[in-house]
Parts: sequence; structure tokens; C-alpha cells
Amino acid sequence: MINNNVHPGLKDGPIYLDYNATTPVDPAVVDSMLPFLSTYFGNPSSGHSYADAARTAIMEARRKVADLLSCQPDEVIFTGCGTESDALAIRGIALAQQTRGKHIITQVTEHPAVLNICKALERWHGFRITYLPVDSTGRVDPAAVANAIDEQTTLITIMHANNETGTLQPLPEIAQIAHQHGVLFHSDAAQSVGKIATDVQTLGVDLLTVAGHKLYAPKGIGALYIRQGVTLEPWLYGGGQERGLRSGTENTAAIVALGAAAEKAYHHLDSSQQRLSSLRDHLHTLLAQALPGRVHLNGHRTERLPNTLNISINGIIGEELLASIPEIASSTGSACHAGTTDPSPVLTAMGLSREHALAALRLTLGRWSTREEIERAAQAIIHAIKIRG
Repeated sequence: MINNNVHPGLKDGPIYLDYNATTPVDPAVVDSMLPFLSTYFGNPSSGHSYADAARTAIMEARRKVADLLSCQPDEVIFTGCGTESDALAIRGIALAQQTRGKHIITQVTEHPAVLNICKALERWHGFRITYLPVDSTGRVDPAAVANAIDEQTTLITIMHANNETGTLQPLPEIAQIAHQHGVLFHSDAAQSVGKIATDVQTLGVDLLTVAGHKLYAPKGIGALYIRQGVTLEPWLYGGGQERGLRSGTENTAAIVALGAAAEKAYHHLDSSQQRLSSLRDHLHTLLAQALPGRVHLNGHRTERLPNTLNISINGIIGEELLASIPEIASSTGSACHAGTTDPSPVLTAMGLSREHALAALRLTLGRWSTREEIERAAQAIIHAIKIRG
């Protein structure tokens, strides 16, 4: 089991229920990267002995990420973040395959990192993008994917798990459809890697995005799985690092950190899922029992991340409620602009009314969440709601 002692960044602070936004860097991960900030400074591309430690460490980190994804080390490219991985995958395939066709299929609840690179391809390169709808649980219908494919389609990009609701998409079915039509398949798995199994062979993906800060590594590091034989246009041009797809001297310390985080996730995946899903369901039960008939789950009841609880509570505005509970750090998925609150586009795409979407809370658990914290958080939420009437 993972040690659940209080993380130094969380000590004496509010109860942290925003792990889908970012995770604290695991102290063991920090320890792994420190020598590459303090001692081993060499450029891994150099030919002398100062390069050896960095080059060897990067190779080892690549192997650890590959183990987590069940792929070969040379199929892993390190990037600067999950957003960059999405851009490399989507733009890279689009430009490399554009002589064949200029049609991409995605869906409406994708992360902005996917939606905005698709819009850029529309704007700058004349691509046609199909944005598929989702059902009331947030899932795409594989039949709709099949119906959207035409002779110009070169890429389908569908996320693995939604960052707000935790809903999982039926990736293996979509992958089978894509490959039957000779279409490549990318998935943004920033939210799922490290939380649930992300075996790229089982999922059937050709490309898969990893974001370090979602699995207890630092911000500023990500990875992209690229199936052997898939050709992309590079994202950064230069000295040819990362198979020429992402040039620039490697951030050795951050790469080592991502490898350490991947290794820890790999060894604790099963026990972590069981622990977090139990805590998540306990939190849901406490709220539902104290507020009968008012608590409504958003997202799929079973096909979702084990750490994610997105609920709407009748009679509240989520942002206002959280602002009144300083002892909890969480979020809603809504966006605030100049004193007004817009409902989450993810929830409205699922067919929720504006009132229902504004009443949402996204409560996401992680490595340092405890049962005692969950019970205190539930009591704080219940108390704040009952005070408001």
C-alpha cells in the first residue's frame, strides 16, 4: 500500500479534493530528480562522461513509462506537458497524412487541449472536424463514430477519461472501428494514466497522451505513446532529440521524475483503485443520506475513474457553496467571468440544464486522501448546505 502520511504540501491546509486538477509531487519522486538538479548536469546528447548519467537516467525513465503503458520504450516520447502531447499527436498525424485526407473526428467533451488544436487545424490548414455528441452519461456512441468516418478521415481522437465526471469512453470498440477503416486513433489519457490500467494494446490506440502532474510528477513534463510505424510531423524542429519529433535539450530531472512516478503507479495500481473507489463511494453515500433526494450523480455510474465524484445538489450553486467552505479545496468545472458563472460545457453537453450544471461539485480524491478527511469534508458540505436552507 502507498504511505498515506500527510504530504508536506497538504499539512495544516484545507482538505484537498481537487486531484484531477493537479497532484502533489510525491516526495519519492522529488528525491529521484534532485541529483539531476544538483549534481548530474550533463547534456545527454554530449559524447563525454558528464553525459552518461543523464543519458542512462532518461533511458531508464523511458522504460518505466513504457512498463506502465505496456509498450516498448522506443514508443515513448517525452514532451513538456499533456497539452503538448495532444498537439504533437493531432497536428503531427494531420499534417503527415494530409495528402490522404483532411478530416478528423473528435467529441464535444474533450479537454480544450484537444478541441483547440482541432480548431487551429480548421483555421490554418483547412481541416474538417466532426465533433460528435455524447449521451447523458458523457459517453460517445461507437456507432456514431463509425457513421462519421468517410474517405477523407485520417484520425479519430477520443479521450480515455473525462476530467470533470471521470466517465470512461469505450476505447477498444472505437479503436476496432477506426482500424477497420484504416484510420489512426489517438486518446488523451491524461486523467487515467496512473489511476487505472492503460495498456495501449488492450485499448487499441495508436497514440496516447500522458501528463506528469496528474500522476504525482512535477508540472512541465508529459509523454506521448506512438505505436511503432506511425509517422508524425514534428512539433519542435531542431537538434533531433526524441526521435526528431520534439527537439530541444532534454529536461533530465523532470523526465526522471516522470519515470519514478510511473514506476510507483505501476506497482500500486490495483490497491490504489480499490482504496479510492471505496472512499469515493463513502463520500457519495454520506452526502446522499444527509440530503435525501437532492444529490444527483453526473457521469457514468460504473464506467468512470475510481477517484472521481461529480454530483449536482438541488438548490445550490456549486461555486458559491465551495467559496463558503474554506476548509475544502475543490472545484466545479464551471467558469467564472467578471462576476458571472457559466455552467460547465461538459455537463451541458451531457444534457444537464443550466441550473443542474451550476449545482455541480467535482470532488476528486488521491494518494493522500483518508477516510477521516472524507467524513470531515462531507460534514462541512452538509453543514454549509443546511445553513443556506
